[in-house]
Amino acid sequence: MSRVQEVKVQRPFRAVESAIGSQDLPEVARLLAELTVGEVVDLLERLGVRQRAVAYRMLAKDRAVTVFERLDAPLQRELVTGLRDEEVAGVVESLDTDDRVSLLDELPAALATRLLKGLPLSERELTAAVLGYPENSIGRRMNPSYVTTHPDLTCAESLERVRGELERTRNVYTVMVTDPQRRLMGVTSLQRLMAAPPDTLVSQVMEEADRVSATEPRERAARQCAALRVLSLPVVDDEDRLVGVLTVDDALNILEDAESEDQARLSGSEPLRRPYLSTPVFRLVRSRVVWLLVLAVSAVLTVRVLEAFESTLEQLVVLSVFIPLLTGTGGNTGNQAATSLTRALALGDVHTRDVVKVMLREMRVGLCLGLLLGGLGFVIVGLIYGWDIGAVIGLTLLALCTLAATVGGGCMPLIARAIGADPAVFSNPFISTFVDAAGLVVYFLIARAMLGLA
Repeated sequence: MSRVQEVKVQRPFRAVESAIGSQDLPEVARLLAELTVGEVVDLLERLGVRQRAVAYRMLAKDRAVTVFERLDAPLQRELVTGLRDEEVAGVVESLDTDDRVSLLDELPAALATRLLKGLPLSERELTAAVLGYPENSIGRRMNPSYVTTHPDLTCAESLERVRGELERTRNVYTVMVTDPQRRLMGVTSLQRLMAAPPDTLVSQVMEEADRVSATEPRERAARQCAALRVLSLPVVDDEDRLVGVLTVDDALNILEDAESEDQARLSGSEPLRRPYLSTPVFRLVRSRVVWLLVLAVSAVLTVRVLEAFESTLEQLVVLSVFIPLLTGTGGNTGNQAATSLTRALALGDVHTRDVVKVMLREMRVGLCLGLLLGGLGFVIVGLIYGWDIGAVIGLTLLALCTLAATVGGGCMPLIARAIGADPAVFSNPFISTFVDAAGLVVYFLIARAMLGLA
C-alpha cells in the first residue's frame, strides 16, 4: 500500500473506530457511505472482531454483499458468526458457488450444514457438487456456473442463450461449446459471436479448447490458466464432460495464496491466510513457534559437532573466529539454491526425475561460487592471519559452497516433492541446520589436515 493510500485508510479508520466506540451508528453509516468498496475492505481488515461486525451492519445491503465477497475467508467466517441468521442467509446465497464453498470450508460443520440447507435447491445442488471434490483440487475452486452453446446453433441463437444466463452467471465472456452429453468440443468468445453474421454456425467460429481435469491440483491448474492467458479455463471430469470453469481472477487468487504460503514456509513459519492486522497475536505466535522449536532442537546437532572438535579449537582458538562466516555463507548458498529450485518446481520447469541433472548443475554453480568466495577469503584472511589460516578458510568455502548448493538445490526440494511434502518446508530451515553441522565438520577436518592439529 502506498503512503497516499495508507493515509486515506487511516483517517476514516480512526473516525469509524471513534464513532463505534461512542455508539454513534448513523455516523458510522455516513462515514462508510463516503468510501469506495476497496477502502471499506481495507478498513474492515483493520478493525477488531466486534467493531468489524458493527461496521458491516451499517453498510447498504447491495454494498454489503460486494464487500463480503472481497474479504478473506477467515474474516467472512468471523462476520457470519456475528450476524443474524437472516442476514447470513442473504449474503451466503448471493455469493458465487466457488466463493461460497471457500466460506463453508472455514465454518464449523454444524453451521455450514445449516447454511447449506437454507439455500435454494438449485444453489444447494451446485454447492454440494463442488464440495464433493478433493480439498486441494481445482474442482473445489471452480465455478460451476457458465454459459454453453452447441456447434449446430447459430451465433444469434447463442447470443440469446448468453442473455438468458446474465442473471445466473457473471462469466459470459467465454462461451463453452458442448455436445448434448456435455462433452467439451471447443470454446468461443462473446466478441466472436457478436462480430459474426447472425446466421453463422457456432462450429465456424469456435476454436479448440484447452482444459484441465477437476481432480488436478489447484495450483497446477491455476498456473496453466495463467500460462495460457485465457479468461476462463474449462474444467472437465474423467469423461471429458464440462463441470465448471476456472476464471482468471480465481487463478490469480490461488497463485497469490500459494506464493504467500511458500514465502512463509521458506522463512520458517506457517502462512497466516488472513490480513496481518486482523490476525490475533496468539495466531502470530502459533504460526512461528513450531518451526522455531524444530530449529532449536535440530541446532543441537551443531553443538554436538563443536563438542566433538573442542580439542581442535583449544589448540588454535583463532579458528572459532570464522565459524559465523562459514555457517552464514553455507546457509545462504543452500537457501539461494533451494529457493530457485522450489520456484522451478512450482512452475513445472523441473520434475523429480531430473534429480541427477539438477544436482550436477547445482554442483557446478556451487563450485564456481566456492572458487570466487574461497579465493577472496584466502587472500583477505591470509594477509591478516597468515597464509596457512587463509588456505584453510579458502578451501572450506570452496567445499562448503559446493556442498550447500548441491544439497540445497539438488536434493532437499526434490526429495520433498518425491515424498509428497511441500518443498518450501524442507528447504531453508532444514538446509540451514544441515549445512551448519556439515560445514563445521568439513572446516575442522580441513584445519586438522592442513595445520597438523590433533
